Amino acid sequence: MPEAGQAAALLATLRTVNEAACWVSGVAFERGVPREYELRKHTYAELKARGLGAQAAQHVIKKTRDAYTTLKANIRAGNLGKLGAKGRVKAESKPITFRPKAAQPYDDRCLSWQYDARTVSIWTTAGRLRNVRFACSPGALKMLREHRKGESDLIERDGVFYLVAVCDIPEPDPYEPSGFVGVDLGITNIATTSTGYRAAGRGLNRHRKRQLELRKKLQAKGTKSAKRLLRKRSRKEARHTANVNHIVSKTIVTTAERTGSGIALEDLTGIRSRVRLRKDQRTSLHSWSFHQLAAFMEYKARRVGVPLVYVDPAYTSQQCSKCGHIDRRNRQSQSTFACRSCGALMHADDNASHNLARKGESVWTAGRESRVPATP
Repeated sequence: MPEAGQAAALLATLRTVNEAACWVSGVAFERGVPREYELRKHTYAELKARGLGAQAAQHVIKKTRDAYTTLKANIRAGNLGKLGAKGRVKAESKPITFRPKAAQPYDDRCLSWQYDARTVSIWTTAGRLRNVRFACSPGALKMLREHRKGESDLIERDGVFYLVAVCDIPEPDPYEPSGFVGVDLGITNIATTSTGYRAAGRGLNRHRKRQLELRKKLQAKGTKSAKRLLRKRSRKEARHTANVNHIVSKTIVTTAERTGSGIALEDLTGIRSRVRLRKDQRTSLHSWSFHQLAAFMEYKARRVGVPLVYVDPAYTSQQCSKCGHIDRRNRQSQSTFACRSCGALMHADDNASHNLARKGESVWTAGRESRVPATP
């Protein structure tokens, strides 16, 4: 919660460090993205001449090098397509650039917290700013006081400044589960579990459709007031989706913890590049936030010691959870599963969740340590 003069200094600092990061990125690109130590030799003196402090210069270099490491990992994982794909060629053909207000990391030399006064002291290009007020919930303040460790990121969004602090919270050892809760993810139903819980996606899909239609109208209008409203409503859909995913993930993890069970999730890595859909269906697929939901579930489970495993989702929609028969014709519609072998009739998502639960038990059993005594 900086005052006007403090906000101006913070904004100028973000612009300066990100402009410097773009320059460092160009140097790295020209020299074939060298190691961080070598990149520092080529850029550190110039960064100091640009008015950056010693630690800020180090963070700019590290931030740039980490960005190239992430790009390389995405290429290796196939997230940007195969060799020669348009997106991959575009990413590899030019240096990485940073937005003027992109996040800047701070360590304890550049940033200090005064929890009782709820203020911070932070480095800027205009000098050290002291007594910059911050606001957070009582629970977040307790977590900061007890568990904050490492770097914090300064970001600016829609005129508001945030400090994103890293908290290192000890995790309890996962318990031995009595069974597994299979979680089937989807678009029509966000999540369906083998315990009978179903999070319908109707409300979220309606919200996304309304936001899409409103954006189209405002973009077509193109007036100053329309653009102002577009900026005001930016990320509204993302915030709503994140809130829904938090509620769904907390419900599933709480159920698993209460029943002493583990959680079995589908491994859907790369599904967007594998699935081929009609043009009118692509918006729904690419708006599907299954990765965020899985990430929320994973960290909530780790905080309370609930075992969580990822399983191969192959054939879970075609296999009968009663008799194990696999046939494409078993899945008669989006919601109906009718086994052609034993005649079992059930909701298709319920059937898939039971298959995932069974796979989760197999993965857990195969991955844990053997309890057989060692041979003398």
